[in-house]
Amino acid sequence: MPPADTGASVTDRAAASPQLSTASSSTAAAVDPESGKLRPGGPGYRRMSFALFAAGVATFALLYSTQALLPAISTDLGVTPDQASWTVSAATFGLALGVIPLSAVSERLGRRTLMTASLSVAALIAMLVPFAPSLGWLIALRAVQGVALAGLPASAMAFLAEEVRAKALVAAIGLFVAGNSIGGMSGRIVTGWVAQAWGWRAGLAAVGAMAVVCAVTFRLLVPKARNFTSRSVGPRALARTLGGHLADPLLRRLYAIGGLFMTVFGAVYTVIGYRLVSAPFHLPQGVVGSIFVIYLVGTVSSAAAGKLVGRMGRRGALYLAVGATSAGLLLTLAESVVAVLAGLVLITAGFFAGHAVASSSVSRTAKTARAQASALYQCAYYIGSSLGGALGALAFRAAGWEGTVLLGLAAMVGAASITLYATRKAVVERRLLHLEKAA
Repeated sequence: MPPADTGASVTDRAAASPQLSTASSSTAAAVDPESGKLRPGGPGYRRMSFALFAAGVATFALLYSTQALLPAISTDLGVTPDQASWTVSAATFGLALGVIPLSAVSERLGRRTLMTASLSVAALIAMLVPFAPSLGWLIALRAVQGVALAGLPASAMAFLAEEVRAKALVAAIGLFVAGNSIGGMSGRIVTGWVAQAWGWRAGLAAVGAMAVVCAVTFRLLVPKARNFTSRSVGPRALARTLGGHLADPLLRRLYAIGGLFMTVFGAVYTVIGYRLVSAPFHLPQGVVGSIFVIYLVGTVSSAAAGKLVGRMGRRGALYLAVGATSAGLLLTLAESVVAVLAGLVLITAGFFAGHAVASSSVSRTAKTARAQASALYQCAYYIGSSLGGALGALAFRAAGWEGTVLLGLAAMVGAASITLYATRKAVVERRLLHLEKAA
C-alpha cells in the first residue's frame, strides 16, 4: 500500500533531505558525458559505419575518376600530360575551395543533411561528365563536381567526432578513410577496364552509376544525429573561428603534414599511368587501371592506424608513415614492374596511415568548432592533391619519372621535419597560448 501524501512539496522534501540532494547531484556528476555517443557493438554503430564507408567509396571514386584515364584522354583529345592532369586537379581544387564554406553550412543544416545533398549532386554531375565536348568543358564540370563533393569531408569527421565515443574515434575515421581507399581503387579499376573496351567516356559513365548506388546506400543507412546542435555561423564568426584554429600551432602543423602527404600521393598516382604505358613497360590501359588494386593496402593501413597510435604514439606512427612513403618512392625508380608495384604498395600504406593519424589528431585536438577544424585540414589536404597532380605532371614532362620522385621526396622531407622537430615545440606553444588566453 503506498504511503499517504503529506502535502509537502517536492522542494520542501528536498530541503528537508540534504542528503538526498547531495546524492542526486553526485549521481548527475557521475554520468558519463559520452553515454549518448555510439560505441562499437552498440545500436546504430554498424549502420553508421556502413553508411560512412559507402560515402567514402563514392567520394574517392568520383574525385579521382579521370586519373587512370589520363593517357587515354591525352591521346583522344590531343593534349599533354600536364594539361590532362587538370581534370584531376580541378576536382580536388574545387573541393578545397568549397570545404570551408560548406563546413559552416553544416553547422546550420546538420552534417547528415549536407552529406546526403553533396553525394546526390556529385553523383548527378558524374552522369553529365562523360558528355563533355572538350577538355575545357571536362575540367569545368570536374571543378563543379569537386565543390559538390566538398560537403562530405567538411561534415564527415565532425559528424564522427560528435556521434562516436572518443576511444573509438580513430577506428571510425580509419573506416571512413578505408572507404576512400576502396572507392579510389574500384573507381580506377572500373574506368580502366571499361575504357579499354569502350573508351574513356564509357569508363566515366560506369563510375557515375557506382556513385549513384553509394549515394542511395548512404541515405538509407546513415542514422540520425543525436548530439548535433544547430547554430548559425556568419562570415565574421567563421573568420574568427578559422583564425582561432590557424593560431593553434599544433593544428597548423597537422594541416601541413596532411597536405604534404597528399602532395606525394597526388603526384605519384597522376603520373604513374604515363610511366607504365610507355617504355620499358608498355602496359595496356586495363592493366594500368588494375594497379589501383593496391589501394587495398591503404584500406588495411588506415584501419590499423588506431592500433599503431596505441603502440607507438601519434608521432611514432607518423615517423613510420613518412619512412614507408619515402622508401616506396625510391623503389619506383627501378625499371622492373615488380619493384614499381612494391614501391606503390609502400607509398599507399604510408599515405593512408599518415592521413588517418593526422586527420584524427585534428578532430582530437580541436575542442570547439570541429567542423571548421576538419575543413581546414581537408582544405590543406586537397590543395596538396591539386598541387601534387599539377606539379607532378610538370616534373614528369621536364625530367621524367625521376622528377616526380624528387618532388615526392622533397614533400616527405618537409613532413619529416615537421614531425621530428616541430611537433614537440607546437605542443609547448599551444600550452602557452592557452595560458595567455586564460590570463
